Amino acid sequence: MKKPVLLKLNVIPCTFIERLNRFVALVEVDGELKKALVTNTGRLEEFMVPGKRAFCLPKSGGKTDFVLLAFEDLDGKGAIIDTRMQAKAFERAVELGLIPWLKDCSIKRKEVRVGNSRLDYLFDCPGGELYGEMKSAVLRGGERGEYAMYPDCPSLRGQRHIRELIGLARSGKKAIIFFVGAMPGVEKFKPYEKGDPVIAKLLRVAVREGVRIEGLSISLSPSGEVILERPSLKVEL
Repeated sequence: MKKPVLLKLNVIPCTFIERLNRFVALVEVDGELKKALVTNTGRLEEFMVPGKRAFCLPKSGGKTDFVLLAFEDLDGKGAIIDTRMQAKAFERAVELGLIPWLKDCSIKRKEVRVGNSRLDYLFDCPGGELYGEMKSAVLRGGERGEYAMYPDCPSLRGQRHIRELIGLARSGKKAIIFFVGAMPGVEKFKPYEKGDPVIAKLLRVAVREGVRIEGLSISLSPSGEVILERPSLKVEL
């Protein structure tokens, strides 16, 4: 069965050279060295290997010429590391009604202030408002590489967001945290205990307090199509 295409992008093949700092990478495009914006603050050590084939998006303005969109992964498909594109793909899937755990929901607002944080989404659902936070899961695990995992390093921001969602659930509001497994071939999600054991514990507390935990997976085709691989991932905590 053909998988839904969420977005079509004008991708340019590139080669990763090195990460200059948290937000900038050096890539080679058509034999020239260029700077590319990195939107994902994770370590991404399994992908950021010198000489690894990648996919870039042209950009205008600023100190970088490209956005580092994805790295070549299984079967020539790309693992999408760009968190902005992950969000755009998710929003398109919601718009098309492809996410079963958000059935009949729509995005009411983005960047919603809650406590000392801004959560990604406020959804309008048949059962009322639903506060939501999206996290990028681009660390592969499992014997067959079937797991998408998060996080690959300690994240105080991630801890704070989960605590805010727990607080919302305890106050009687509906809350969800969902993970975008942005890699081909993943079937399940689980937290990476070694990356941040606090987050793993907080996710288990969140479930007990009534926060929903969900996931989906996407990938990038070699021709630049962002594909919805799986609308729902099995969650194992």
